[in-house]
Amino acid sequence: MIRLHHVALSRSFRVLWLLSEMGIEPEIVVHSITDGSLRAPDYLAKSPAGRVPALEIDGLTLFESGAITEYLCETRPDHGFGRPPSHPERAAYLEWLHFAETQAHLIANLNLQWVFLRDPAMRSPTLLKMEAKRLAITLSAVERALAGQDYLLPSGFSAADTMFGYTLLAAPHFVRLAPFPAIRAYRDRIAARPGWQRARALDGVQKFYAQDFYEVADG
Repeated sequence: MIRLHHVALSRSFRVLWLLSEMGIEPEIVVHSITDGSLRAPDYLAKSPAGRVPALEIDGLTLFESGAITEYLCETRPDHGFGRPPSHPERAAYLEWLHFAETQAHLIANLNLQWVFLRDPAMRSPTLLKMEAKRLAITLSAVERALAGQDYLLPSGFSAADTMFGYTLLAAPHFVRLAPFPAIRAYRDRIAARPGWQRARALDGVQKFYAQDFYEVADG
């Protein structure tokens, strides 16, 4: 039994995509940010911070998408999505895994300001501009890395790419991708992968964003 606790268009998509790439379709337990299910005692026993993902697998319950990603790659190495300690790309692989979480943290801050504050007057234009700029800077680093190669690592597709996939779904709501041609080509490339397509079909309808792009008004 493999069970994924999931919210559409959240970090749990990372795990859903990796499982799909491995040919594994989990039982999906759908949660909502607002229905209280993530704060229920039985769920907090699975994920102490009350967040997704939580993955029940191999008699364990794991939380934190990066840790789940490393576990899946290490326990199912035949798929080739990890880079073991002896691999020359091991250091770069680990850097990209965790850099993806830097991006996700910036997106979480932007989500909090734009989506979850009930009173728009509580938003900070200064913070919104600063966090969007920081997100754009991280995207610039990815743009440079993708120059002349198809995926984040020169050797090809890896779980580093599945960690970054969530960013490609959420970041365009806050940073325009026109200045990032390599990222746009990369997005098209991964969207053509059968594993991505299966994961997106299972992902569900996102309930975060009411508009395609969130612009901070000047003044």
